[in-house]
Amino acid sequence: MAKHAKALQSTLPDAHASENQLLLREGRKIVEALGQTLAPLVEVVLHDLTAPEHSVVAISNNLSGREVGDAVTEMGLARITDSGFPEVVANYPNRFPDGRPAKSTSIGLKNSAGDYVAAICLNMDVSLLGAVTAGFGQLMQTDAAAPVAETLGPRGSGEARESVRAALERFAAARNATPIGMTLAQRREAVRELADSGLLNLRHALAEVARTLGVARSTVYTYLPSEHRP
Repeated sequence: MAKHAKALQSTLPDAHASENQLLLREGRKIVEALGQTLAPLVEVVLHDLTAPEHSVVAISNNLSGREVGDAVTEMGLARITDSGFPEVVANYPNRFPDGRPAKSTSIGLKNSAGDYVAAICLNMDVSLLGAVTAGFGQLMQTDAAAPVAETLGPRGSGEARESVRAALERFAAARNATPIGMTLAQRREAVRELADSGLLNLRHALAEVARTLGVARSTVYTYLPSEHRP
């Protein structure tokens, strides 16, 4: 590793020393900001690739157990020895020392000479997310179908609910919107179409319109064309 460091230092003219320090200084701010934003599930590390034996210069949300002054990783060594190494390696599988699975992203920072100077690495602990996802999957799981079809709404209202809701969803989708997200003009047009089609004559139709649009039933009456108002 010392051999790599000497080889790199010999290729860096003094003219770039201040530029490299500037990159590391700015990198520290990025690491701190990302760490605060992504806590507690994402570790953010800044590596000084000009000093591979002591490359870790900043670490936020320490999940790996590393410390400032620790050596560079295999990814960092690859960048040090190859200026053509990809600048961004995103979302690759990784693992913390204790075995927890991680999702990592490594971002290399170059100076104006095209040499890698630093790297910002993000390591997300996905073990907790995996457990939560599994828990939700179990919570949402259903068994075999019931012996009879059951509707949880008032008896006799199923036809109106399904027909009215489906019509409103089709109308909204055709306008790249959702029923609740439609404009006032679109809602009035949609209700007019329901009235013209006869769907509003179904039992509980107005109540379903109100429920689907997220408004009070009294508001739905204001959307009705004058010829369809009681």
